[in-house]
Amino acid sequence: MLINGHEYEIGPGADLEGANLEGAALRGANLVGANLRDVNLVSAILEDANLRGANLVGANLGGANLQGADLGGAKLKGANLKGANLRDANLVGANLEGANLEGANLSHVNLRYADLRGADLRGAALESTDLQGADMDSADLRDANLKGANLEGANLSHVNLRYADLRGADLRGANLKGANLGYAYLRGADLRGANLKGANLGYAYLQGADLRGAKLQGADLVGAYLRGAILKGADLKGANLRVEEDGA
Repeated sequence: MLINGHEYEIGPGADLEGANLEGAALRGANLVGANLRDVNLVSAILEDANLRGANLVGANLGGANLQGADLGGAKLKGANLKGANLRDANLVGANLEGANLEGANLSHVNLRYADLRGADLRGAALESTDLQGADMDSADLRDANLKGANLEGANLSHVNLRYADLRGADLRGANLKGANLGYAYLRGADLRGANLKGANLGYAYLQGADLRGAKLQGADLVGAYLRGAILKGADLKGANLRVEEDGA
């Protein structure tokens, strides 16, 4: 296939390391197990492409269209996916450690058991996304939209969720130890059995949130809005509970 003046072999297991595929039209392409390390795929069209197990370490996918693509088990460590469209994509078990996903569309994506440690997800759209069991330790999710997301059993230790929208999100059994949830919107969120030890929930909106059995030891709840929240069985030892009387 001729792309940007160069001939490339596109197919399963193809070796395209370092190739310039900027703006390439690769809709539905079969690149299973391909080597795409450090490839330039800026603004490329990879809609419905099969990239299962592909090596995309350090690849530049800024602004690329990956809607509906299959990236199950793909290696995307340190990849640039800023502003990329990944809606409805499959990223089960993918390695996205340290990846840049700022402003990316990840709505309805399957990210079960994915590695997102230290990833930049500021302002990303993750509405109704499946992140069950994902490892997101120290990820940056400021201003992210996680409305209705499934985060059951996910590792969100030391994650920055300041101003994030987590309305109706499922956080049952999630690890949020030391997480920053300042000003986060958690109305109706399910936090049963979640670990929120030492977490910052300052001015968070928790109306109707279910915190039964949650571990809130040493958590900061200054100014948090808890009207209608269920705290039965929650451990609040050492927590700062100076809350607001009126909601925001």
